Amino acid sequence: MTSTTTAEAPTSAEPAASEVELLIGGMTCASCAARVEKKLNRMDGVTATVNYATEKARITYPPGVEVADLIDTVVRTGYTAEEPAPPREETPAATETDPELAALRRRLSVSVLLALPVVLLAMVPPLQFDNWQWLSLTLAAPVVVWGAAPFHRAAWTNLRHGAATMDTLVSVGTLAAFGWSVWALFLGDAGMPGMRHPFELTVSRTDGASTIYLEVAAGVTAFILLGRYLEARSKRRAGAALRALMELGAKDVTVLRYEEGEREALSAEGGGGRRVGGREVRIPADQLAVGDRFVVRPGEKIATDGTVVEGSSAVDASMLTGESVPVDVGVGDAVTGATVNAGGRLVVEATRVGADTQLARMAKLVEDAQNGKAQVQRLADRISAVFVPVVLLIAVGTFGMWLGSTGDTVAAFTAAVAVLIIACPCALGLATPTALMVGTGRGAQLGILIKGPEVLESTRRVDTVVLDKTGTVTTGRMTLQAVHVAEGTDERQLLRLAGALEHASEHPVARAVAAGAEERAGTLPLAEHFENVPGRGVRGRVDGHEVAVGRLFEELPPELARAKEEAERAGHTAVVAGWDGTAHGVLAVADAVKETSAEAVRGLRALGLTPVLLTGDNRTVAEAVARTVGIEKVIAEVLPEDKADVVRRLQAEGRSVAMVGDGVNDAAALAVADLGLAMGTGTDAAIEAGDLTLVRGDLRVAADAIRLSRRTLATIKGNLVWAFGYNVAALPLAAAGLLNPMIAGAAMAFSSVFVVTNSLRLRAFR
Repeated sequence: MTSTTTAEAPTSAEPAASEVELLIGGMTCASCAARVEKKLNRMDGVTATVNYATEKARITYPPGVEVADLIDTVVRTGYTAEEPAPPREETPAATETDPELAALRRRLSVSVLLALPVVLLAMVPPLQFDNWQWLSLTLAAPVVVWGAAPFHRAAWTNLRHGAATMDTLVSVGTLAAFGWSVWALFLGDAGMPGMRHPFELTVSRTDGASTIYLEVAAGVTAFILLGRYLEARSKRRAGAALRALMELGAKDVTVLRYEEGEREALSAEGGGGRRVGGREVRIPADQLAVGDRFVVRPGEKIATDGTVVEGSSAVDASMLTGESVPVDVGVGDAVTGATVNAGGRLVVEATRVGADTQLARMAKLVEDAQNGKAQVQRLADRISAVFVPVVLLIAVGTFGMWLGSTGDTVAAFTAAVAVLIIACPCALGLATPTALMVGTGRGAQLGILIKGPEVLESTRRVDTVVLDKTGTVTTGRMTLQAVHVAEGTDERQLLRLAGALEHASEHPVARAVAAGAEERAGTLPLAEHFENVPGRGVRGRVDGHEVAVGRLFEELPPELARAKEEAERAGHTAVVAGWDGTAHGVLAVADAVKETSAEAVRGLRALGLTPVLLTGDNRTVAEAVARTVGIEKVIAEVLPEDKADVVRRLQAEGRSVAMVGDGVNDAAALAVADLGLAMGTGTDAAIEAGDLTLVRGDLRVAADAIRLSRRTLATIKGNLVWAFGYNVAALPLAAAGLLNPMIAGAAMAFSSVFVVTNSLRLRAFR
């Protein structure tokens, strides 16, 4: 080992690669994204993923490469690039306030108003009058020149860089149709009265001079602008959930400011910091620091993650977790930023701010998932990269084939223009990212965070779901389940005496007994001379009685012996309580099963999954819990470090395994499983290891997460089938002369809109 250390030292000392996200401007189709990605990946040590739908590039680059170099590469490719600006307080929330969409809508409106008469004059002969074609030229010219300017500009930019994109096809097609029409009007006989109408298919001429395509040039431009507008608006709606998530946080906060030494004095005086004092000051929420204390009044949003130091209330977390029932909180309880205080006044001490908050981490997970690419999308991207040049070759071949076989220039030109117009790589590029944007956004609204597109494929394959017991199927908190008293014993007295003694202990079972006793019997007296007997229980003096709780009684009355045996058979922990040397009752304590767990197990079974309960508890307890929720297979008494081995063993049996857990001891199993579902109420280690994070601790969300993931995957596949199928069917039809170029333009625009609209259906997922 020593001999290799020197050689390896330089490698270990190398600076780590950096990562940056750039906003890419000027992309108009998937082939644009493919070009930018290809250029960036040609840089030494650079790995880039460019997403057409989100218009972002996620780039990993080595030391020696600067962000300015990356931006320069994108610019030299013909596009713009910049780092995202810091979040603004006001973000356009509605389509109408987006300046780019507004500009596109104005261009579309003018183009449609001018193109509509041109199309009607060409398609409805009774509307024609002497020299109508000159009016058509007057109306069509602004549409082709100004309306289609974005296509021409992008095509020219790409041409200067030796590339061709969807804009190239549109620009060449519309300019060819317009140029042909101008030539026919000025140099042919199309400007003469009685010219042939292009839709009069019964007339056969070979010179083509009398045919004009002004309605094609204007109509195709209008159709494609309409498609771009609908596509842009739908893409914005697809990302609305993420924007809403990022905008959930409070904008201002009332923070408490202290004079020097005031806070420490108040803490010492109030005991545990419960008396907070301080002077109220209103500041922007982004100026909060860890340790600051702030006031949250009823109806206000909690500004950041923190711990309640004064007051009690109910907190509404529905917008963050999808949980409709407010949660009661008091001093010492953790609260999450962006949730709403639905009850009394709270004072909260900030524990996480900025990018460390749960809201920010949720938004980051969703954004990372939306920027990722599934394997099937990478195939679509490779096709998009070569699609446009291939279409140009097909168009030239179509023109030559028709001209050579029929000698009809009009037919040859019509077919070639139709080929140029019908092709649509945009649908290929939008198929996966739009479905991901909507699916992950909807998931975030429901408290489900999907880490990336590759997770979706895993949800389709899994057939077995392993459920950690504590904190997942159960609440993770011991509670008093039942009280059995000996004949002649008052239950309230038993609870007061046993609860008072257990209140002095920190053991989970003792805390459960104390809490249950206080809830059922009221305020508890104080215990004196408390003594912990290791492994056996506790004893002390309460209200003049020598009280003992635990395994400290040699003999039990028959009814208590039976009660203890039945409680243990049911999987409960049974402790005997008594005083003055006599056993007076049995207290049954257990980790309570969540009310929703049985329903969740039924939901998982409905998805074709076999549930398995995994726990370190003894088999009796585990089987009792399994019976309660309807699980047949139980793996109990497993050490924390062996949970991953259990998952591997199931995989070795040929099963595809999903793991649901929430603790540090579940992290390894979550990472090993084919699909890891981490309960968001659990530890950071578990959440980091999981593929799906369930923000709230309701096991039913696990079934919802798998259903949503499968639905999203099905939508992606449906989109790709449509996108591939459309092009496979449309190009031969256009080349065969069976599609008019204007109809081809409408079909092309519809193709992209269909893919995005199909993805938007995921917003209705329940």
